[in-house]
Amino acid sequence: MSLLDLPHHDGSPLHVSDESPRLGDVVTVRVRTSTADPVDAVWLRTTYDAEPVFHAMTPTTDGDTTWWSGELPVHNPVTHYRFLLVRAGVDGQHEQEWLTAAGIVGIDVPDATDHLISAYSAAPDWGRDGVVYQVFPDRFARSAAADERPTPEWAIAADWDDEVIFEPLDPRTPLQLFGGDLDGITEHLDHVEEVGADIVYTTPVFPGESNHRYNATTFDRVDPLLGGDEAYERLSTAVHARGWRILGDLTTNHTGDTHEWFTAAAADPTAATRSYYYFEPDGTYATWMGHTTLPKVNHGDPDLRAAMVEGPDSVVGRWLRPPYDVDGWRIDVANMTGRLGALDVAHDVARAARHTAAELRDDPLVIGEHNHDATGDIDGDGWHGTMNYSGFSWPLWSWLRDPATPARAFGRPVQVPRRPGGAVVETFRAWHAAFGWRATSQSWNILGSHDSARIRTMVGSADVHRVAAGLQFTMPGVPMIFAGDEIGLEGVTGEDSRRTMSWHRRDEWDTDTLATYSHLARLRRSYGALRHGGLRWAHVDDDTIAFVRELDGQRLLVVARRAGGETFTLPTADRATHLLGTEPGGVDLEGPGDEVVVPATAGARLDVWRLDG
Repeated sequence: MSLLDLPHHDGSPLHVSDESPRLGDVVTVRVRTSTADPVDAVWLRTTYDAEPVFHAMTPTTDGDTTWWSGELPVHNPVTHYRFLLVRAGVDGQHEQEWLTAAGIVGIDVPDATDHLISAYSAAPDWGRDGVVYQVFPDRFARSAAADERPTPEWAIAADWDDEVIFEPLDPRTPLQLFGGDLDGITEHLDHVEEVGADIVYTTPVFPGESNHRYNATTFDRVDPLLGGDEAYERLSTAVHARGWRILGDLTTNHTGDTHEWFTAAAADPTAATRSYYYFEPDGTYATWMGHTTLPKVNHGDPDLRAAMVEGPDSVVGRWLRPPYDVDGWRIDVANMTGRLGALDVAHDVARAARHTAAELRDDPLVIGEHNHDATGDIDGDGWHGTMNYSGFSWPLWSWLRDPATPARAFGRPVQVPRRPGGAVVETFRAWHAAFGWRATSQSWNILGSHDSARIRTMVGSADVHRVAAGLQFTMPGVPMIFAGDEIGLEGVTGEDSRRTMSWHRRDEWDTDTLATYSHLARLRRSYGALRHGGLRWAHVDDDTIAFVRELDGQRLLVVARRAGGETFTLPTADRATHLLGTEPGGVDLEGPGDEVVVPATAGARLDVWRLDG
């Protein structure tokens, strides 16, 4: 029996009549089963104020498929539900299984893997439909004006072709300044368009005594080294003129130790901003991960929260207003914001930031960085989604990692393991279940970032890199490209990955990979199934992962191979039209009856077909 014959439900429009219901609505949910794996009855189980309630579901058979429909009351802001499958057994006994968001289980399990539906507002369409391009301003491009700016006392000036000093314990690493600026980004928006992105996300633009600027000295202005407020306005205007969006990056968890709030507080225990931080009687203070240059702010203090996240005059608010018109925020270290020991107001902070954004803009996006487990932080009225390291990056790395890579793991003391396809799919399913369908679809699929090794270094070859990009664009979630991935930039660590873009050495670019990113972006934009469609796993072996994305009559088959693979057959259509391959070749598919035969391959590649039968 094929994986496609297994009972299936997800949160997509094919299975849920309303992805964003209001509290008190009744939503129709559907389960798909196959006559090849007959089910005698299906019950919808939800929890009504934490009390289990069962609703009978009604079957309708269409050929080899049976659709079971039931009514789900949206009684709580985040409603849990699962399905009880009943089959005829031996000796008149019934066999029972649960269909959860993590798959089918034959035992009674806790609600942690239940399907979720949220009555809170969804992310804006542009945030889910777009492609994000992340820019680390110091390393992206220099405008002519950058040559006239003096190097500050704290910095070590670097020429554009210098090697990055990347060892974290080297004190020069955060001080090496290459001089990229905001006008340099504006001058290269044609390249962003060629890649296929339409959301520009920059790491922080506030002044800070480092090249990364996560140690802000103020939130009231843009760093003059980047061109100042006027350059940020020019970038925002140029981005919006193309019909795109722009996102800022804000450290709500900490400031720099040279920030005006902190210097006043450290100098005077009676200062108004003293309560913004966690000072001990001896003058020591809480920090981000022991870094004394990054003092942690106290969101238990109402004055700090008002200054940072609440209202139009807060840091969150002022940059969303003209003339900057930022469309939303990526929140740095969102997982730790508002959390310290016994204090946990993280969700209050997220809710306040999102409420402020919604007051000022019709359709803002607020994404929280979370490189661990964002479960519970992204299914309500807080962050719309997360940078999905745990649910996308790490499983993908573990499938595609080159055993000989020099790339270092991010967040663990040893290299990520190399795992077979079956284990990787189980990992994807576990995280999809933990986050919920909508939050997964609104989160960012990242192959890496300014904080991690580059994907090209991790996988070791261009063809496998292109397979990774293919999965980034075809799985549920929003692709986020770290500038330079599209041309094959490398990096062993996060600091090393912050290499400069070689605008003057285009002959060194991997133009085949650049073209693949462009083709993938166009394909995703052309097919709603890749942005909003459901996902059914179709075939998995050690070196192959295949799935079908479905929406409104569109059915796309995606087959990813990390190495050469054998022929296999899928009972999903009688023909398939080839739409994209990450390597040359690719043919239309046919099969006997209502099947398609997927041919063997000699190496790593990803292909997408439209199922026409």
